[in-house]
Amino acid sequence: MCGIAGIFDLEQLREPDRELLHAMNQSQFHRGPDEGGLHIAAGVGLAHRRLSIIDLAAGQQPMFSADNTLCVVYNGEIYNFRELARELTELGHVFRTHCDTEVILYAWQQWGERCVDHFRGMFAFALYDSRSESLFLARDRFGIKPLFYSILPSGQLLFGSELKVLKAHPALPRQLEPRAVEDYFALGYVPEPKTIYRDVYKMRPGHSMLFKRGQPVPAQQQYWDIPFTPVAVASPESLQDELVARLREAVQVRMMAEVPLGAFLSGGVDSSAVVAMMAELQTESVNTCAIGFDVKQFNETEYAAKVAQRYHTNHFEETVSSDDFDLLDQLAALYDEPYADSSAIPTYRVCQLAKQRVTVALSGDGGDEHFAGYRRYRWHMNEERLRSALPLGLRQPVFGALGRLYPKADWAPRVFRAKTTFQALARNSVQAYLHSVSICSDEQRAAMFSDSLKRELQGYSVHSVFDEHAANSPTDDPLSLIQYLDMKTYLVGDILTKVDRASMAHALEVRVPFLDHPFTEWVSGLPTNMKLRGQEGKYLLKKSLESHLPHDVLYRDKMGFGVPLAKWFRGPLKARLRRDLLESGLAATGLFNQGYLERLVDEHQSGVRDHSAPLWSLLMFQATVRDDQFVVGG
Repeated sequence: MCGIAGIFDLEQLREPDRELLHAMNQSQFHRGPDEGGLHIAAGVGLAHRRLSIIDLAAGQQPMFSADNTLCVVYNGEIYNFRELARELTELGHVFRTHCDTEVILYAWQQWGERCVDHFRGMFAFALYDSRSESLFLARDRFGIKPLFYSILPSGQLLFGSELKVLKAHPALPRQLEPRAVEDYFALGYVPEPKTIYRDVYKMRPGHSMLFKRGQPVPAQQQYWDIPFTPVAVASPESLQDELVARLREAVQVRMMAEVPLGAFLSGGVDSSAVVAMMAELQTESVNTCAIGFDVKQFNETEYAAKVAQRYHTNHFEETVSSDDFDLLDQLAALYDEPYADSSAIPTYRVCQLAKQRVTVALSGDGGDEHFAGYRRYRWHMNEERLRSALPLGLRQPVFGALGRLYPKADWAPRVFRAKTTFQALARNSVQAYLHSVSICSDEQRAAMFSDSLKRELQGYSVHSVFDEHAANSPTDDPLSLIQYLDMKTYLVGDILTKVDRASMAHALEVRVPFLDHPFTEWVSGLPTNMKLRGQEGKYLLKKSLESHLPHDVLYRDKMGFGVPLAKWFRGPLKARLRRDLLESGLAATGLFNQGYLERLVDEHQSGVRDHSAPLWSLLMFQATVRDDQFVVGG
């Protein structure tokens, strides 16, 4: 796992400034503390920070082809590189190393832009071809590895693994993107391809771009999507056997490393499944780690311990204080742009713990999206039955009115929060799902934003993000559609972003077996009643693992990886919340309605309402923009 950076001149052959490129590269030193390298020539500069995992003695980057016409910088792992190397050798290519980086060079020579079709793994890379004066950028199918880019007014393209790489360039435009503010306060992150800056972008997952000097800036081109092609079902038992076999193989290919290897073990189904597969694939004990909390409702360690005992793992566990909020400012610097998932705190801690013993860790991320494990899938499908029974023209006025009139009841169990249900029933399926996952509702954002921000938005709404993905979805099945939406938004924008930044802050590589693309292609086509059956999510996954994991690990209620925000804002963070949101910082941006912010803080701290989610979003926004030189408007 590494960090990449670069400058490519789209118009001329100006040589990039070496010191500037070095500074850009050093800003991501944490991603690759083992080695660093630069290549500078007329019109191009490529830089790399290396975390050595495979072929420790070789594999330095930037790496050149044998004829020196190609140069690549790369972040990730290509798990099928040995098979590809054999195939490319048979086609006449000569390899000088035993690392996966070199495979990218000769795959480009052989297949051009379609080289990405052959890669199985996680990656973000930049390949310069001096013969055609072109630069090829590509990101893996799910966006496990990040890639940012921007085109300066001078005609230079900047790219890097983190936004801070681009921010190290003094000419980077710093104009705030109003649409990203709207998206952030709805979702808790800025979704691809936007960033918080107007002229800076993220590469979408499963996309690539080919820049050629002297030619117009290309659009991002999609090379892969989740197919949802139906899978033939012989019997439920055969599906269970095939699922375990496919998951075991996806885990196995991710166990190659020349450094210590382990796994996160939360006590949930997905991480436990990965550990079970690892234990069955190796003779020595698996290294596992878990983070516990001193508040029982957030603590899953007893379940992690059961799995660890069953498979005799080398298990390491630490307990985090429920007042572990000292990371707030550190997280803001780590994520570079507003990011509001509070589980970033325990994720940072578990990566910190893992790095004490391993350099590579496998995780269970992606299991919930694949197998409908989130509670919100059950609620959505329950509501969907009502939506399908009544036309939208009838639902909108009836349930819209009920949603406006019914009192808000944050304190009540979900089943009694009829206001949210009525509001969802007044919408179509896509917008109802967006409503259910939003941190701040449409009405809250309208009350929160200042008039000047609303003018800047020019009618834009986060709804267009979900509408775009829904329009491109290969499936219209109600459950598969919301899984697709999650994999295009929440999975990449929240989950994978969280894990990448938290792990790379500790120079820890995290691999994600559930996001193996052959496994995904198969799982996506499974009948939906094998994923969500009645009120039981992950039905087939749990049935398949009954002989591998304890029953109470498989069938207990999902807990999540949260922190006690409501308590913090009424206790140890009470003063900071008022100071940062009401007395300084946010008021100066001119983006918010200060009267509404005062109401949120007062209602929460008096115990009238639980506004912890929007307040955390505001606090993280303030912490991110406080030391940045944003330009608002224009």
